[in-house]
Amino acid sequence: MLEMQTMNEQEQMQFFHEIFDASLPRLGPGDDASTIKALDALLGSTMLQGGPYRTSSELRILDLGCGNGAQTIQLARHTEGSILAVDNHQSYLDELRSRAEAEGVSERIQLHLEDMAKLQLPEKSFDLVWSEGALFAIGFREGLQACHRFLKPGGFLAVTELCWLRADAPDECKEFFARVYPAIADIDANLGSMRACGYEILGHFILPESAWWDQYYRPLEDRLRSMRPNTGDPEKLHMLEGIQAEIDIYRKYSKYYGYVFYLMQRSRLQA
Repeated sequence: MLEMQTMNEQEQMQFFHEIFDASLPRLGPGDDASTIKALDALLGSTMLQGGPYRTSSELRILDLGCGNGAQTIQLARHTEGSILAVDNHQSYLDELRSRAEAEGVSERIQLHLEDMAKLQLPEKSFDLVWSEGALFAIGFREGLQACHRFLKPGGFLAVTELCWLRADAPDECKEFFARVYPAIADIDANLGSMRACGYEILGHFILPESAWWDQYYRPLEDRLRSMRPNTGDPEKLHMLEGIQAEIDIYRKYSKYYGYVFYLMQRSRLQA
């Protein structure tokens, strides 16, 4: 009788990174237009009486959970400051380095390999903290608190988070997220968490559906399709089909949930 083999946690993560290869355009929902829209809203000259903050070479930016750096490149292209890009997977940082060199912005991006749940950085040392689709890894409120520690008083925070957009989602949709992301909340609940963590809310907007499909789900679905014929391990096939199920759920129920870009500022009066 054949002994059933199961993947350990390390093997599962290795295969996860094989699926979400660094060469993919993006590793989560987002697009350049949304990144720039958020940056314009935060650092436009109308936001600060002192003038166009984004053109300051002294601007210090922390990009948490940067992945392969799609948004990092836009931050570098549209500001004059320095960026510390943090991720816990080296191949993503290597891809970011290659993209930054191709864009001619590598000198202003410092790469840092570390788990953001254990990140050791000086407190109150950044003017802007950015995190697209990554705070869920440590919990949304916990992520807000961590960002608060790293921000200077008066510093800005921009994050995207998966949210319910409507309260009447069908049972199939609710049951899916009860399994994969039970912490999902609606926009008002997330705004409440931000205020509770010491932020002034500056605005928010919902990412368009194209930000899910164009650079994320369509390329990812193509990758799943190419991997299936060469994947004989039942557990690996189960992982592939689990990701396909996520794509199919969004295809059916995109009007009920989405990613929201939240923009906020740490109070200047806080110690």
